[in-house]
Amino acid sequence: MSEEAKRIMEDIDELKRDVKDIQMTLENETNRNIRIIAEGHIDLNRNLDEALRVENEKEILLIRVNSLETEVKKLKERIERIA
Repeated sequence: MSEEAKRIMEDIDELKRDVKDIQMTLENETNRNIRIIAEGHIDLNRNLDEALRVENEKEILLIRVNSLETEVKKLKERIERIA
């Protein structure tokens, strides 16, 4: 083999090692980190859904309290008129 062919083969071998290293990094680090981030976002979404549910329940309770206060006020007025 000529010297130029040997250099080309060495370069190809080096490129193969580099590609293998990149593939290993993608599999072992990048993909795992993406999965971790995605799982964190799922948890955030669940937390947001729960917070919104609690907030909606709070609003419903405030409306009910408002309604009950109005009814009590009307009942007091009726009682005062009767008495």
